[in-house]
Amino acid sequence: FLFRIEDSILSVTASDSETTMITSVTLNDSDSNGSFAVVAKTILDALKELPEQPLNFTVDFDTYGIVVNYQNGMYNLVGQNADEFPQSVTVGTDAVHLNMNGQMLMSGINRAFFATADDELRPVMNGVYFDITPEDITIVASDGHKLVRCKILDACGEEHAAFILPKKPASLLKSLLPKEAGEIGIEFDQRNAVFTLENYRMVCRLIEGRYPNYNSVIPQANPYKVIIDRQQLLSALRRVSIFSSQGSSLIKLRLQENKIIVSAQDIDFSTSAEETLVCQYTGDE
Repeated sequence: FLFRIEDSILSVTASDSETTMITSVTLNDSDSNGSFAVVAKTILDALKELPEQPLNFTVDFDTYGIVVNYQNGMYNLVGQNADEFPQSVTVGTDAVHLNMNGQMLMSGINRAFFATADDELRPVMNGVYFDITPEDITIVASDGHKLVRCKILDACGEEHAAFILPKKPASLLKSLLPKEAGEIGIEFDQRNAVFTLENYRMVCRLIEGRYPNYNSVIPQANPYKVIIDRQQLLSALRRVSIFSSQGSSLIKLRLQENKIIVSAQDIDFSTSAEETLVCQYTGDE
């Protein structure tokens, strides 16, 4: 971690050179400004064992010796020069700027994240794609077998732009966004992106490359249309999947007039299950 103290504000930075997280807290008291780095595992393992209480840090900026005093004892550890900490990447002057509601952003990432790939040969498929137009923002993910396209109509950009967010920063946003009720600031260029939350700032390197034309694989005039209660279908799939083949986990959906038949079987163990659900269906059997 990089600790930076300025005017009684403590800024804490963590980075793996690809993704950087920055947050800040107000100190109860500080008699000087300065910065130092400390091994993340050491400080985390030490602090997580302490109950909620005030802590007093004494730092020697010449030797980087650190003394942490708490209610019943103290820790003594050695920090490092802040100059040795990796420098955070920045976006260029040509960066695109936009704002987006935090809950909408969280919903889009949550819906698309599971469809991202793990493909070393096609790295562009390993992230979440943001397609920004003056009308809306579309969040897309696909591994070549399944595809998720989530349109957000209440957010847009000034012009057409796009970027591919890697899995790790997308996962970090998933954990942070549930606490965010306001607007999230997003800035990005060809290589990097910055997400500004109420109490955090995340800077990450983007996946470079051209994302496939996802609209071309979605049928535009599909003759089959089903409307069904989401929770009913999900519950039925969970029950029937217990009896599916352990090797393939295949579940069969058979559509008939105003009903859908969900079934599965495992021939090896002579088990099967079938359930019928009411739905609105347009098309042939």
